[in-house]
Amino acid sequence: MAHRHLHKAHSKLQPISLWYFLAAALISGTVCVYAMRQNNLTMVSLRNEVFAADKKGGDVEKSLKNLQRYIYAHMNTNLNSNNSVYPPIQLKYTYERLVEAEKTRVTNTNERLYQDAQTVCQPQAQATRLTCVGDYVTAHSAKEQPIPASLYQFDFVSPSWTPDLAGWSLAVTAILVTLFTLRYGLERLIRQELKKNI
Repeated sequence: MAHRHLHKAHSKLQPISLWYFLAAALISGTVCVYAMRQNNLTMVSLRNEVFAADKKGGDVEKSLKNLQRYIYAHMNTNLNSNNSVYPPIQLKYTYERLVEAEKTRVTNTNERLYQDAQTVCQPQAQATRLTCVGDYVTAHSAKEQPIPASLYQFDFVSPSWTPDLAGWSLAVTAILVTLFTLRYGLERLIRQELKKNI
């Protein structure tokens, strides 16, 4: 009785060829590798746009948002590499321009400050005028405000799976490999049981 059921199960499995699953898994796996590579190449291109905008003083914010959106929506787009600095996006030129602008602001403010002090202290007597100018400059002098470098350093982490071509082809490949493994294991199991029952 069991022998007949095993033969019946074996004959039902025969039309479902093992090699269909393997061929489909290889095709899907190839599509997955290609799509993941394209995701990475697009991320590199968008990252280069951020660096170019930073260097030229362009619209860094827009380039950065485009990069961030893409990384969060696609797998295999991590910015880190083994030989890169951390955080991987550092807006060096933007930061340097801001530091230079702050230095210029302080220099200009302090240059005007002495003239303002002369005007304010002019009505005072000659003896107290020098003290008045010194006190005015001390009280109103501008100091450089530190600009935190961390505000111009970024890192975005891509998800491990996304519903794009790479993600879906990866899921299909995993399903097909699982079906191939189950089909292969079931075939072997039935053949072993049939040999035992002979």
